[in-house]
Amino acid sequence: MTLVRDPFAPATLGPVRLRNRVVKAATFEGVTPDALVTHELIEYHLAVARGGAALTTVAYLAVSPEGRTDRHQIYLRPEAVPGLRRLTDAIHDEGAAVAAQLGHAGPVANSRSNRARAITASRMPSPLSLQMVRTATEADIARVTREYVEGARLAVSAGFDSLEMHLGHNYLLSSFLSPNLNRRTDRWGGSLENRSRFARQVVRAVREAVGDEVAVTAKVNMTDGVRSGFKIEESLDFAEMLESDRTLDALQLTSGSSLTNPMYLFRGDVPLREFAEAMPPLQRWGIKAVGRRFFRHYPFEEAYMLPMARRFRERLDMPLMLLGGINKRETIDLAMAEGFEYVAMARALLREPDLVNRMRTGRADQGSCIHCNRCMPTIYSRTRCPVAEEQEAAVQTG
Repeated sequence: MTLVRDPFAPATLGPVRLRNRVVKAATFEGVTPDALVTHELIEYHLAVARGGAALTTVAYLAVSPEGRTDRHQIYLRPEAVPGLRRLTDAIHDEGAAVAAQLGHAGPVANSRSNRARAITASRMPSPLSLQMVRTATEADIARVTREYVEGARLAVSAGFDSLEMHLGHNYLLSSFLSPNLNRRTDRWGGSLENRSRFARQVVRAVREAVGDEVAVTAKVNMTDGVRSGFKIEESLDFAEMLESDRTLDALQLTSGSSLTNPMYLFRGDVPLREFAEAMPPLQRWGIKAVGRRFFRHYPFEEAYMLPMARRFRERLDMPLMLLGGINKRETIDLAMAEGFEYVAMARALLREPDLVNRMRTGRADQGSCIHCNRCMPTIYSRTRCPVAEEQEAAVQTG
């Protein structure tokens, strides 16, 4: 008889003790105009910590200045450490743990905003900056690997309990994995063994640098959700490579491409009008012209990534985090029953930061997020749930 885990009982993630098995997934917070920690960023994560989540994830900490999706994102450097330490201390005071999502945006970086040319696996035009993204050289690959290590060390010195390596969504390391973005003929392209070399090199280097002082996890695409992209069969093989490397404490399973198919991850309504209003004039015109092709519609379903994630659970022994449309207590229980060690929630906790506590105490059996995705365009100003704001304003005006 298999013992089903209690999702709200204490657990471990590598060397880290967690108060339960619910993780706040990374969602860019949109409150760091100077690429440094602000009071608003700390309060954003404090709300989730006070609300009962075991681990909240700070997104997104770039390892290079050119690796940001725009210049307002934090990049890891000594000047950022004091603010990050204030954040981690505040989260720890609430009894929660905190993860740093480390990444390099690669082709998803906005080089106009960053004022630095973006790099990717193979040269391509950027739909974000409307400039060409250059091919990463051997020197770039070596440099970025070093920057991951330096960033990881800074994050550990700032008090983070866990490091989440971003290997998904067609960011830099994911662009090397995807056959439609990686057209290289050198040792970094071609076979899956070659295309996975950069990601595995970075993860191994980070683990060797930090040892067992903190947990190290990775966010991995099960599929890019685009034609000729990274698909589940190769992702399963890649996950087995990561497991055999013995460098990670868990995998968080995700999908979709921030570059070409973002709604594959965010199922539900497509707020095109709100996206257009949040953009500068040139991008606003682009969204109005081709937005319906770029932001494809995928109907929301509870736990919509579970069918794909089951294949990873069958193939792997390592701990897995289930992500994607988790809004109900019964879904969390199902994930535990099917052998997933953790669940990761994003929009549900943006809507109700205290949802975990209310589920744990039996005061709620599901969240109230309606999957309108109007939260998505708010990352350009201050990430929030507009529905919750409207309801609060209605109550205040009586």
